[in-house]
Amino acid sequence: MNYHTLSDFRVEHGPALDELLTQLIAVLMARKLVTIERVAQDGLRVRASAGSGSFRRKKKLKEYLKEARAQVEAVKRLADDPAVSARVKAARERAAREREERIEGALAALQEVARKRRVEPRGGRKAKGEPRGSMTDAQARKMRMANGGFGPGYNVQVATDAAHGVIVGVSVTNNSSDSGQAPPMDQIAARTGRKPGQYLVDAAYTDKNSVDALEAMEVTLYGAVPERAGKDPFAPQRTDSVAVSAWRQRMGTAAAQEIYKERAATSERVNADVRTYRTLDRMLVRGIGKVLCVALWNALAFNLLRWFALAPIG
Repeated sequence: MNYHTLSDFRVEHGPALDELLTQLIAVLMARKLVTIERVAQDGLRVRASAGSGSFRRKKKLKEYLKEARAQVEAVKRLADDPAVSARVKAARERAAREREERIEGALAALQEVARKRRVEPRGGRKAKGEPRGSMTDAQARKMRMANGGFGPGYNVQVATDAAHGVIVGVSVTNNSSDSGQAPPMDQIAARTGRKPGQYLVDAAYTDKNSVDALEAMEVTLYGAVPERAGKDPFAPQRTDSVAVSAWRQRMGTAAAQEIYKERAATSERVNADVRTYRTLDRMLVRGIGKVLCVALWNALAFNLLRWFALAPIG
C-alpha cells in the first residue's frame, strides 16, 4: 500500500461509488431519514488543480504541440543510447507523451469553448477575447469562485433532501453558470424511485427551459424570481410559458416564500460543511470524471456522518 495505490483507488471506481451512494440513500430512506418530499439544489465552485497561467490561446498551443511532438521523437531516439538506463528512458518517454496529450487536450477544450460561444452566447452578448485552453487540466474552465475572483474550477452540483439534510444527488460540470443544471438531477428519481415533490433553487436555476422541464416532470419549483425595475416580478409576462407564469404567481404567495427559506438553510449548510471539513475546497485531481469521484466520496462521508447524528447507534 502506498500513495499512488490510494490515489488511483479513489478516482478509478466512479460507477461503484455512485452505486454505493444509491445504496446508502436506500438505507436512510428505510430508516425514514430521507423523504424526497422537498429537495434543495445548489452549485459549489471548486478550484481545479490548474493555475490561471496554464491557459493558452490557439496559436501558442499549436507551437507547444509542435515542440512536444519533436520532444517525443527525440526521446524515442534514446532507445539506442546505451548510456541511458531503461528506467530513465521510460520516464522521459512517459513525460514527453503526457505533455503532448495535455496540449492536444487543451486544443480540443479550446475548440469546445469556441463552439459554446457560438451556440450559447451569454445573455445575447458576444464573449470578448480569444478562447483559451488549459495545458494542465483541459476540462477545467475559468469561473467566478466563492471569493469573488475568477480562476480555473469545476461546478459541483449537490441536491439535498431538506427533511434531514442528506445528500441525494451529485453531479459535476465545467459550466460556470447554474442555468440548466436542475433538470439533470433526475438522477434523484433513479436513486430513490421517487420524484421530488418540491424543488428549491436560487435564481440562477430558473431559466425558462428549466422551469418548463421541471413542470413536465411534475415537480413543483420554488425558486427566486429575478426582479426588474418597474415590473412586478410575480405578475405573468407576455412571453411566459404556462409553467413560468404559474411559477411566478406561486412565488408571490406568503406560503411559497416560507417554503423557499429552507433553500439556504439546507444547501448553504451542506456547501459550508464539504468545503470546510471535507475536501471540496480545491481539487487535487484533474478531469470531470475524477472530480466526480472525489465529489461522491464527499457525499458518502457527509451522509454517513448525518446518519450517525440523526440515529446514533446504541
